[in-house]
This record gives sequence, C-alpha cells and structure tokens, in this order.
Amino acid sequence: MDKEELKKLIRERALKVSKEPIFRLSSGKLSRYYVDLKSVTFEPKGAFLVGKLMYYLVKPFKVKAVGGLTLGADPIAYSLSLYAYLNGDYLKPFVVRKEKKEHGTKRKVEGILERGERVAVLEDVITTGSSSLKAVKACKELGLEVVGVFAVVDRQEGGEERLREEGLRLYSLFKLKELL
Repeated sequence: MDKEELKKLIRERALKVSKEPIFRLSSGKLSRYYVDLKSVTFEPKGAFLVGKLMYYLVKPFKVKAVGGLTLGADPIAYSLSLYAYLNGDYLKPFVVRKEKKEHGTKRKVEGILERGERVAVLEDVITTGSSSLKAVKACKELGLEVVGVFAVVDRQEGGEERLREEGLRLYSLFKLKELL
C-alpha cells in the first residue's frame, strides 16, 4: 500500500516526460525523462513514505548509519533515521559534501560516525552511479564499511553495472520503467 502511494506521488509530482530529450542530467546527457524527487522528499507525506520504505530496504543489512551525497540523499537519510527511531531502531544520518569543507573541521562527511561502522549510501535517483561512487569513496576514506547503494529510483542507465564493477550492489524501491 505505501509503495503504491509513493509511486503515485512520484508520478504526480516528480516524473517529467517529454517526446524529445530535453532534460539535462547531472551526467550531462540529455534525456526524455526527469525525476525531480525533491518535490516528493521535501514534502511531509512523501518524506514519511520514503523514510519508511527505505528503512525496510536497508534494515536487513544491519547498518549503523545512512547517508549520501548532498542534496538528494539528505532528506532521505533524515526521514529514514527518524522513522527508524520511532520504531525502536537507531540509525544515524550523515551527509557527504560535494567538496571538502575548507574551514572549521574541514570534513567532507558530516555525521556522528566511527571507523569500521557499516553504512548504507543513499541516493534519490541513480543514473550512471557517479554521485554514489563519490559518496562511497568519501565513506571508505573514513574507514566506513559500505554495504551497498540504496536508491529510491534507478533510471536503469548503467548505474547498477558501474557499481557492480566497483564491487557494490544497488538496491532500489523503483526502476524507471515501473514509473512510466
């Protein structure tokens, strides 16, 4: 029920479809499809559904923390962490900056993390896997054990294969074809 409700929200608010490839993706590629998941994750009902469903996606991996590259992963990490807490579980959220902070603590990863902890890297939408791999690299540099990449939507454009080449698995709530 919750998954169908989230699918409906994504279709109504986040999925943009064009007859011609007019949407420029972060990879630079033009596409006929764009999924602006922030229009779902920045809204209370959408954030709740994403947090709940992503919690059950990562739960079997017994991670201690969840997060990913800012900005897409941020609301997912926070809502997932809050949902976990309300259900008697404790998963710490973290944020991976796009660039290392040049002042203060000079951290690239913000969160209460300890070397050796198992973490899940989150994505709102995965296309090529480049953003995920940046987040994975930052986590590994901190000595964290990355158990996999967990996305709300997999655009099915090579991200899963690229992650596999790096020894990682991709887990997603939806494939783009399910939303079309």
